[in-house]
This record gives sequence, C-alpha cells and structure tokens, in this order.
Amino acid sequence: MGKINYGRVILAGIIGGIVAGTLDWFFNGVLLGQRWADTMKALNHPTAFSGPAFLLYNYLSFIVGGILLIWVYAAIRPRFGAGVRTAVYAGLVVWALAILLPNTGFMVAGIFGRRLALYTTLFGIVETVVGAIIGAALYKEAESTAAYPAAAQARQTVR
Repeated sequence: MGKINYGRVILAGIIGGIVAGTLDWFFNGVLLGQRWADTMKALNHPTAFSGPAFLLYNYLSFIVGGILLIWVYAAIRPRFGAGVRTAVYAGLVVWALAILLPNTGFMVAGIFGRRLALYTTLFGIVETVVGAIIGAALYKEAESTAAYPAAAQARQTVR
C-alpha cells in the first residue's frame, strides 16, 4: 500500500478546487445570483455576496475543500482502487459533509428558502464530483520502495 503523496494532494486539490469553485461561481453567482441577493437582503446582509467577495470566498473555500477532497480520495484509494469511481465516492463524502448537511440545517432553520437550498445542494453534487474527478486524475501515489527492489536492497546494504 503506497503512502499518501501530500505534494500531489495539494496540487491536485488546488486544481480540483478551482474547477469546483468555477462551477459554483457560475451556478450560484451567475444563474442564482439574484436569488442569493434577495436572500441576503432579507437577512439584512445586502452586500454579503458582492462580486469580488463572492469570488474570494468561493475560491478560498474550494481550494481548501479541494485539498480535503483529494486527501479523502488518496485515503480511500487503497481500498477502492484508483479511478473515477473512487473519485465519485470521495466527492460524495465531501459533498455530504460540506454541502448537504449545512444546507439542510440552513433550510430547516429558515435561513434559506427551500428552493434555493435545494438548487445549491443538488448542484453541489455536480461541482464536488467534477472537482474530485479532475483532481483524482492529477493525483499519483508516492513511489514505494517495493516497486524498486534493487533500490530497497541497496538501502538495506548501506545500513
């Protein structure tokens, strides 16, 4: 079983996070922008999602979220195997924890309307899974010495 390649987790996570963040910006910032503006006005936060603030929040959260997403992929990869199916699993886990549960709580508490919460939660599946697939395609395990028996034997001889 290979060790997690943290350099690749960060690189693939940033790229996967940027992809997911761009999809989120398009859906929530462009397609649902007016609904979000109305919701935030109703909550007495009329400038909470201004253009630059929305982009900054979106990309920061998705870069950090993308790194977490690829870390989950790397962690479950030895059990489920490398590939799209495992990336989808990782995406669904992160979606459930980072989007489904909070949005459900916001909807139940009456902070967001049902439709807005439903739309953003359902589209969250798309953005998280697509980000996971892109990031997983860039992730590679750390090289194991078992793959290179001569190098492992040379190291033991030196000791």
